[in-house]
Amino acid sequence: MNDIHTALTGDLTYDVAVIGGGAAGLSASILLGRARRRVVVIDSGRPRNAPAAHMHGLLSRDGLPPATLLEMGRGEAEGYGVDFITGQVEHAEPGFQVRLDGGAVVNARRLLCATGLRDELPGIPGVRERWGKDLLHCPYCHAYEVRDQPLAVLGTHSGAVHQALLLRQWSSDVLFFAHTLALSPQDREQLEARGVRIVTGTVVRLVTDGGLHGIELDDGSVVPRSAAFVFPSPVPHDALMTALGCAKDDNGWTVTDRTGRTSVPGVWAAGNVVDPRAQVAAAVGMGSTAGFAINTSLLQEDVEHAVARHRAGRP
Repeated sequence: MNDIHTALTGDLTYDVAVIGGGAAGLSASILLGRARRRVVVIDSGRPRNAPAAHMHGLLSRDGLPPATLLEMGRGEAEGYGVDFITGQVEHAEPGFQVRLDGGAVVNARRLLCATGLRDELPGIPGVRERWGKDLLHCPYCHAYEVRDQPLAVLGTHSGAVHQALLLRQWSSDVLFFAHTLALSPQDREQLEARGVRIVTGTVVRLVTDGGLHGIELDDGSVVPRSAAFVFPSPVPHDALMTALGCAKDDNGWTVTDRTGRTSVPGVWAAGNVVDPRAQVAAAVGMGSTAGFAINTSLLQEDVEHAVARHRAGRP
C-alpha cells in the first residue's frame, strides 16, 4: 500500500502532485502512473458526491456507489506506484512546494488541482437532511430513479426554471415552487407550456419522516411530493489556484485550455473545480486529458535537460 505513512517518511519529491482524489484526480494519477511518473495524490477525504447512494452515467459502472468507485480507482493507482496522502493542502509556492496542514512539504514539478466544489444549499429546514437522498440536483444523475413520481422543483436559483423544464422528460407531475424566485413572463409561459404548474408562496420546510412527504408553504398548506430538486450554488475549492495567480473568467471560475492547463505554467486543473456541470464520466475524461498533457510537458522538459547534458558531454 502506498499510503500516508510511506509517503511522509520517504522522499517527498514527485513529478506530479495531484490535489484531490476524486474521479478526475484518480484518472490522471492512473495515466501518469502508467507513464512511470512519480505521482502523489493528496486528498482530504470529503468527496462532493458522498451523500449519494449511487452514481449513474459512467460506462460499465452505472449504479455503483461513489465510495466504491473511489476505492477501486485508488487501488488501481496504487498498483502503478502512485502514493497517497490523506490531508489538507494549506498552500503551494511556485516551484512547486506544497505544504500540508501537518507541516509536511511535498515538492513537485507539476500540479494538478482536482479539488472539486461544494454545493451551497438554501437554508430551508429539511434540505440538508434529505440532500442526496430524495432532495436531488442533477436530473441526468437521479431523475430516472424517481421517474413518474410527483416531483417538486424549489425556486431558490435562476437555474431552477431550466431544471423544471428538463424534469418533464421523466415525470408528467412536476410542480414548480416559486418560493422567492421572481419569474419572468417568459419563464411562466415556458413552464405552463411544458405542463409544469407553478405553486406560489414561500417554502417553509420539507415535510419528512424517514423520507420526503411534502413541501410546506407559509400559509400552512402541505403539498404532497415524493422527491424534490433544488439548484445549489456551486462554489469551487480553488483557493490553491487563486493563491498561485491562476486567471479567472468573468464568473469567477479558473480559466483553462482544452487540456486543463491554467494560466500559471506547470499548473493544471480538472473536474468540478473548473466545470460545475462535469459528471463523473466527464471528470474521468478531464483527468485523463490533463494527465496526458502533463506528461507531455514533463517529457519536453526532460528532453531539454538531456540535450543540454549531451552538449556538455555529461551522462
